[in-house]
Amino acid sequence: MNILEQLQSAFKKHLADNYGIPSDTPGIGELTLNVDENKQDFGDLSSNTAMILAKQLGKAPRILAQEIIETFRHPLIEKIEIAGPGFINIFLTQPAFTQLANLLHNEPTSFFMPSPNHKKQSFCIEFVSANPTGPLHFGHGRGGIIGDVLGNILKFLGHKVDKEFYINDAGAQIEKLGRSFKARCQEAADLAFEIPEDGYHGEYLLDLAKECIKENGTSILDKPDSFFAQYAKTELLERIKHTLDTYGITFDVWFSEKSLHDSGAIEKAIKGLEKSGYLYENEGATWFKSTAFGDDKDRVVCRANGEYTYVAADIAYMKNKIERGYNALVYVLGHDHHSYATRLQGLFQAQGLEHDNTLATILYQLVKIKQSGQQVRMSKRAGNIITLEDVIEATGRDVARFFYLNRKADAQHEFDLDLATKKSDENPVYYIQYAYVRTGSILSKAAEIPALQDITANDAAQLDQEERFLLKKIASLKELLQAIGTNHQTHLLAHYTLELAQMFSRYYAKHRVIDAENPSLSRGRLLLTKTMRDTLALCLDLLGLSKPDRM
Repeated sequence: MNILEQLQSAFKKHLADNYGIPSDTPGIGELTLNVDENKQDFGDLSSNTAMILAKQLGKAPRILAQEIIETFRHPLIEKIEIAGPGFINIFLTQPAFTQLANLLHNEPTSFFMPSPNHKKQSFCIEFVSANPTGPLHFGHGRGGIIGDVLGNILKFLGHKVDKEFYINDAGAQIEKLGRSFKARCQEAADLAFEIPEDGYHGEYLLDLAKECIKENGTSILDKPDSFFAQYAKTELLERIKHTLDTYGITFDVWFSEKSLHDSGAIEKAIKGLEKSGYLYENEGATWFKSTAFGDDKDRVVCRANGEYTYVAADIAYMKNKIERGYNALVYVLGHDHHSYATRLQGLFQAQGLEHDNTLATILYQLVKIKQSGQQVRMSKRAGNIITLEDVIEATGRDVARFFYLNRKADAQHEFDLDLATKKSDENPVYYIQYAYVRTGSILSKAAEIPALQDITANDAAQLDQEERFLLKKIASLKELLQAIGTNHQTHLLAHYTLELAQMFSRYYAKHRVIDAENPSLSRGRLLLTKTMRDTLALCLDLLGLSKPDRM
């Protein structure tokens, strides 16, 4: 338990002992670390407890706050003040910061992990899951990075996590792909061809067809449509995997929709759902009562001709995840899947899965590519596609990942190619990496000076108010990661990392870290620099960005 957690525990115990408030009451007795650069005069920790409890205890907030500050004592607290209508502001002692610096120095990774008794879950995070009918377009980059970074953070927090790609390799779109690819093979063989009007018109299929004809000859044109569907699906899926690998995403599971059909899992899941009373027959088709769970209309599960819809596959797929041992399901979906998210929640409840398991849906908004001040247009039907690979090639993996992540998922995102391709500190990724490289350079130079070697936490005694603030900002990462583990707002880590780099850069511009005439002060600043480097390294790892040695 670090000093901040010790203070939190002591404060809640004080409320329990003096006011009968159970220490596990949610939202009561919370101490918030003050990391607002402009409000450091308001202490190191603050609490609105007096205002929350005032009505319950029948006292005015400021009177209750006064009672609390007169009776609450702790050796790590220098003083406590009241502000505004009843805020309690706590100022920590120098030994408190020395202890904090010691923990951050000696436990640069484990400090940010939750306590051992933290509840662990088994997560299945499904994201990207693009149809294997073409290359990943630039919009897939956003869902990819959200799911990947969320998985990284949840793993760091001690949960079991599998990142899963659901392959839509069954149904009409695969048949359509086969017909479209066969036409392209005919074209590659200089024969008459006609791409189905509702087919896939992208040039990528012609390139693939040329490879196929070169490899197998024109005799393959006599093969059935199923051959062309399988060939194109397999090759395009391999290209998707290559793009994702280039993007820094590795999936633990590639799950085939077709396997649900072939194994009989769909029929079994539907029979199970029938018992719940949420299926009914109408005009020969089987329907799921999706409106009972907030959907705008009921959904067909099985058509009158006996053909299963994608809703039927969803039922079996969800059940399959639970049977594989996951108790926390996360779906990362585009904003156009809003009703689909409602339907998923309905299927989850209708199957009685909500009692011991959780389901969360992250909906992300559109991405627009901007270049030279203009929006770049894309048409999938016409074959005019800006691929994710194009973006990665233009900007580099690190920049692509960060630029896709640095906006809240439910906000529309404009990807500025001009800014993304700048190799200067105007580009936030380079700014962060510059800060990381600078910390390494400072520490390397200091290692050559005998008086500045073997830095320990005791050197924290030299830190002043500005450096204490940076320590608090570093320590606040722990609470941030725990929050992301619950709210899944992964963009917050991108914002935090940039803020941390900016704060250190301002500090470095203002202070000489290595001062030969003042070795004791330099040692304190080097301790801070080492802690800053460790924390930036952790953030870069969680974001999936590289840690360069020089730039």
